[in-house]
Amino acid sequence: MTGEQAVGAHTPGSAHQQPAGVAVHRGRSLLRRWLLLGIATVGFGLAALTVAVAIGAAAGVSATLLGLVVAIIPLGIVVPTFMWLDRFEAEPTRYLVMAFLWGALIAVLIAMTLNTAGQLVLWGSLPEAESLALTAVFIAPVVEEAAKGLLVLLVWRLAKREFDGITDGMVYAGVTAAGFAFTENIQYLALAWVEHGQDGLTATFVGRCLLSPFAHPMFTICTGIGIGIAATSRRGPVKVVAPLLGFVIAVIAHAVWNLAAVSGGEGLIAVYLLVEVPLFLAFVGFVVWVRRREGRLIGQFLHPYADAGWFSPAEVAMLSSMPRRREARQWARTNAGRRGLRSMEDFQDVASELALLRRRMHHSAADARAVAEERELLRALVEHRREFAGQVL
Repeated sequence: MTGEQAVGAHTPGSAHQQPAGVAVHRGRSLLRRWLLLGIATVGFGLAALTVAVAIGAAAGVSATLLGLVVAIIPLGIVVPTFMWLDRFEAEPTRYLVMAFLWGALIAVLIAMTLNTAGQLVLWGSLPEAESLALTAVFIAPVVEEAAKGLLVLLVWRLAKREFDGITDGMVYAGVTAAGFAFTENIQYLALAWVEHGQDGLTATFVGRCLLSPFAHPMFTICTGIGIGIAATSRRGPVKVVAPLLGFVIAVIAHAVWNLAAVSGGEGLIAVYLLVEVPLFLAFVGFVVWVRRREGRLIGQFLHPYADAGWFSPAEVAMLSSMPRRREARQWARTNAGRRGLRSMEDFQDVASELALLRRRMHHSAADARAVAEERELLRALVEHRREFAGQVL
């Protein structure tokens, strides 16, 4: 049955029978979920301990704690930006937390190990200063972008139902990179305090946390965009070439930034003003465009459901515009209280999921459960609309 047939054949009041053995299946799923949670907790815990020991050994405990406190500040700038981008169809909180922890711990451990190994190899034939510079420009960008981009790739391949295209690729890439930059900032800030005192800490804070807090996210979202394009493409070559091309662009951008940092002085200032600032402005413009584009896509893929009577034209217009969504939530809260507000929020979230599921079906990127999931979402829509409309009446 196609998506159109499912929409046309299903009615709001149709019964849904649970298959035999569903309780056993849910029990096993719950056990598997707790098992995976336990494994993830132990894994991230060990990674956190290893990273803390490594940074503490180099800078000391007190300097590391100081670096941690200061490094939190740019997170208040970077993370809300990607949460703003993610407003139309918010990703599961557990996935975003996992992305941040992956960047802050797993990707950092991978980078520490491979960057150090590469540097040791270069030390055998080059002076220390040259080996550090070559590692920063030619090894670190490849290693770090691969370590961060791997999380986005895993989400796409292992959780396809939660990965809907370019926006999701940018969100997961940005949050992962924010985690990586957080840990890296702790290290740099702590070492600056130990080696140069307050002046060094201040200079590092201004350079890394205030003037370039989006550096790592800007690099890694190139990989995220490539994977997002692959996720919505029907063509096999695009699914391979787009992520690779995005990764290559991320590596090149990262290498240019590191080369400027290694050069220092006028070279760093020139690259910052002539390259990084224009790229940042382009990044901001692109983020705004992507969010507006997602609103248009939601309206586009909800129209078939409106034609089938599941939505009114006014509801489609509301769901495809963030300002109108806010107005609808305010209306629900004013007329139906907190319960009405919650029902409206759930209605909007489910509608977004439905539209993006429809988009995956359109691009032949949905799995075998797509039609069943479509029916579940339509049923949830009816329930949430009944809740806030009933409370108003």
